[in-house]
Amino acid sequence: MSDTDPSHFDFSHTDSSAPIRPTPVAGTHPPSPKYRSAREASRIYLLPNLFTAGNMLCGFLSLHSCIKAKFIATNGSPESHLSYQHAVYFILAACLFDLFDGRVARAAKRESLFGAEFDSIADTVSFGVAPAFMIYLLVLSPVQHLLLPNHAQPEPTWFTKLGLEIGWIVAFIYLLCVGIRLARFNVLTNPLVPGNEKKSPNSDFIGLPCPTAAGMVASIVLMLTTAKLSPENTQIISICCLPVVLLISFLMISTISYPSFKHINWNTRLKIQVFIAIFLFLLFSIRYLEYSIPLIFLAFILNGIAYSFKKKARERKAAADGIPVEPELDDNDDLDDDDVQ
Repeated sequence: MSDTDPSHFDFSHTDSSAPIRPTPVAGTHPPSPKYRSAREASRIYLLPNLFTAGNMLCGFLSLHSCIKAKFIATNGSPESHLSYQHAVYFILAACLFDLFDGRVARAAKRESLFGAEFDSIADTVSFGVAPAFMIYLLVLSPVQHLLLPNHAQPEPTWFTKLGLEIGWIVAFIYLLCVGIRLARFNVLTNPLVPGNEKKSPNSDFIGLPCPTAAGMVASIVLMLTTAKLSPENTQIISICCLPVVLLISFLMISTISYPSFKHINWNTRLKIQVFIAIFLFLLFSIRYLEYSIPLIFLAFILNGIAYSFKKKARERKAAADGIPVEPELDDNDDLDDDDVQ
């Protein structure tokens, strides 16, 4: 944490068109802002923001596919599952766009505050609104949307009735957690916040990343719409989805560390055993796509939980040995439940 406190500076006479140069109070040192003016911070760089726009477009198309599937199901057609699959693929495509926009910006040294804020808004659409809409329309409400040809209409159960009544609440909880996760990430990575300049760009994520959460939800929908399950089994899986969605929502706003893998690039070297395992898994993924995608996201979620426990165990051991340990967050205490007002 930097010794510089923003409250020590007077910002009351700042010209919005001039570089930000706060007047220091005696006994303090002025900060060194990364951007000299608002104009510089709001620059729009073409290539990174094209990827971000593609991310937002995929989120919009996913919403369009969900609405289309709803109308198809309302008209009695059993082909609505195809539109839901399209919605899933658009969310997965948004994950790819989100994966590359930051990497392209860092590789080209074209990072800006505008790009960061634009990315968060696009993520809210693609990984917040679209999956939440999909959760409500498909996972936690009418099961007949999943029916394939030659399957009879199931009798309404207590869960389908309950899903219609409270499904929107669960979907909104998911969307709310996405918004909180993105807002917290922006604060913890904002270069104008004192102390953030010391952080490594390859540092771990705090909480489950939103693209992973959306990918997990989308992969569940993909499995439901391609597995050709009976209506009874579909209802059972839908019941299990309720706590899964709530768990994913909690993991996003938790302080569990997830590896960012930002250090992996084309020059990364692997052991021969790891390379063969990855190659075999890719072959499996091509053959069983509807099962491999959920496994990928589930493995990342479980790996993050195990990774966080191992990291905390190392920190406790280092503390017992008298070795100073740098905290994960500059203001970790601000994330405690007692401090939420």
